[in-house]
Amino acid sequence: MSRPEPSPRGARTQRASGTLRWRAWARHHRAMAADSARRLWRRPLGSLLTMLAIAIALVLPAGLWLTLDSARLLDAQLEQSATLTTYLEEDVGEAEAGRIEQALAAQAGVAATRLITAAEGMAEFQQALGLEDALARLETNPLPASVVVHPVDADPAAVRRLAEALQAVPGVDEVRLDLAWLERLRQLAALGQRVTLALGVLFALGVLLVVGNTIRLAVESRRQEIEVVTLIGATHAFVRRPFLYSGAWFGLGGGLLAWGLLSLGSDWLAAPVSALAASYGASFELPRLGVEGSTILLGCSTLLGWLGAWLAVNRHLAEIRPR
Repeated sequence: MSRPEPSPRGARTQRASGTLRWRAWARHHRAMAADSARRLWRRPLGSLLTMLAIAIALVLPAGLWLTLDSARLLDAQLEQSATLTTYLEEDVGEAEAGRIEQALAAQAGVAATRLITAAEGMAEFQQALGLEDALARLETNPLPASVVVHPVDADPAAVRRLAEALQAVPGVDEVRLDLAWLERLRQLAALGQRVTLALGVLFALGVLLVVGNTIRLAVESRRQEIEVVTLIGATHAFVRRPFLYSGAWFGLGGGLLAWGLLSLGSDWLAAPVSALAASYGASFELPRLGVEGSTILLGCSTLLGWLGAWLAVNRHLAEIRPR
């Protein structure tokens, strides 16, 4: 007599049980997210003040980040305008100056060259100073021919090596370069990055303290409810969940307010900055956060709110003991 085959009901039951548990877990997350949002909505003034405190803590490092972004854009523009002026010897004629220009253009690290003859140099000098009549009385032109060299790499060390190589070309009298402004700008940018990082860390700690204190008060106000659900078997993860969502909502709201303040500040400063740049004959616009910057700002603010809530809830759950 053959034995009956075992029923596969156990495997199906286990799979169904796992699916039901996952659905219940997802349903509880959705319910806690909605419930925490409703609790914040029922206390609009307190919630708004907490989010505003978070926004103020985020605006300064984000504003410094945008300022550094502006400095990087300016640095790139200055690198494109970085040039070396190569003065040729006084007895070099125009034909010889053309050959020297070709020799300079053939050097490694040279992007482009432009020859300025002695006559062209005098004309530019007269136009710049407005002394056409006085300089026209000179019997000879004291200015030598020159070659303006645009380097491939505007790094100060690379430009110095290129200047040494150009100085060795026959017919070159002097190579002049002024990279002090570029080095100062980069040093200021490096200092600004460190200051922004330090302020970002300090204000991030401030956000953690603001959210942590708010969540601590919420935990204390629901202490009896927590003790009851703990007595009937609720885990710490179950108890933490609504407070974590509250912290995330606080962080997201603070990030949105910070984004709005930064946008208003950029619009407010756009006209004076454009006018100042135009007075120097340049065009410059304040950078915006954009999609990437806005995503980073909102993501960091939400994460900080969640982390502050997690730290506060864990600390106070360890102190709550059901009676």
